[in-house]
Amino acid sequence: MTSTVTTKPIISADSHIMEPPNTYLAHIDKKYKDTAPRVVWDDNRGDIYVIDGMTETIPMGLVAAAGKKAEELAGAAARAKFDELHRGGWDPEARIGDQEIDGIAAEIIYPSVGMILCNHRDPDYKKACFDAYNLWIAEFCSPHPERLIGLGQTAMRSPAEGIADLDRIKAMGLRGVMMPGFPVMEDYDSPIYDEFWAAAIEKRMTLSFHILTSNEGVARASRGPRINAFMSIIRGNQDIIGTFIFSGVFERNPALKIVCVEADAGWAPHFMYRMDHAFERHRYWMTSGKLSKMPSEYFRENVYMTFQDDWVAFKMKDMCNPRRLMWANDFPHSDSTWPRSQELLAKHTIGLTTEEKDWLLHDNVAELYGLTAPARA
Repeated sequence: MTSTVTTKPIISADSHIMEPPNTYLAHIDKKYKDTAPRVVWDDNRGDIYVIDGMTETIPMGLVAAAGKKAEELAGAAARAKFDELHRGGWDPEARIGDQEIDGIAAEIIYPSVGMILCNHRDPDYKKACFDAYNLWIAEFCSPHPERLIGLGQTAMRSPAEGIADLDRIKAMGLRGVMMPGFPVMEDYDSPIYDEFWAAAIEKRMTLSFHILTSNEGVARASRGPRINAFMSIIRGNQDIIGTFIFSGVFERNPALKIVCVEADAGWAPHFMYRMDHAFERHRYWMTSGKLSKMPSEYFRENVYMTFQDDWVAFKMKDMCNPRRLMWANDFPHSDSTWPRSQELLAKHTIGLTTEEKDWLLHDNVAELYGLTAPARA
């Protein structure tokens, strides 16, 4: 677990597990035993996750493609068997070994299948799946709670139930919650969620919004070659950030912090400019909440951002807020920097001071999740 980039232990702010075949089947409410998400064999794509009520399936070989060369990704899902993939995706002891290979001291752990489940249209089914996942991820992290920092999931069927989920998730030893892109009742800009935001602040439970968890709000069809669709996956997170800022959620709840996960960060300075321009020029005829500050000020204070090999983010740090940027390795997904994180960080952090490296690679995420005593500001 050595690093030539910084003397502090490096923490990945966004890593994942691969839900093993028994994740939902072994833990879900018996009402959903027959329809729980499950792994099935496909002769062309190998082991895939099938979710009742969703046409989209998840090829686990592609989910666990960390370390493969770009030219290998096209065949990564072909006839891949689950037990032949990265064992650290579901075995906590193997995961520690994967951290050592990458020079990583700890990881904030997100789901994989659970990201897609956020888009399920049946809130009751989604709730049952998330309750089952929370039980499994708590078990996964329990042998090494200082190195495997798990987050739970909530279906957000109502603000009151969301608060109850916060209590249950925290009691399991998990440090925060990955939120669905859309709640069930109204939208996150509604004042009915203020009690939930207040509870998250009071309970010190960090709230995260990951890419691909609000697909129903983003046009799935794209123009041009298929690769062009890859460019749109950050749009859902941008919409969530704009919703929180322009509607006054942060104005009403100034202590609330949210995490924009895996959407990169190099675009943030222009997005903040664009928000300020819209507010300054068009707020008198376009609807907006009552704001006492410019939109970019809320962005800089209330929104954390995770990114992997987004070298632009390192270069643009001073146009963002370097105390809100958090590096991640995204293991074991296909966009992961594992096992080359140290090599890439050595290149991307050239020009950063020791203090700035500490912020982006350790301090910011450690303070956000209460992993250490507060470091220097």
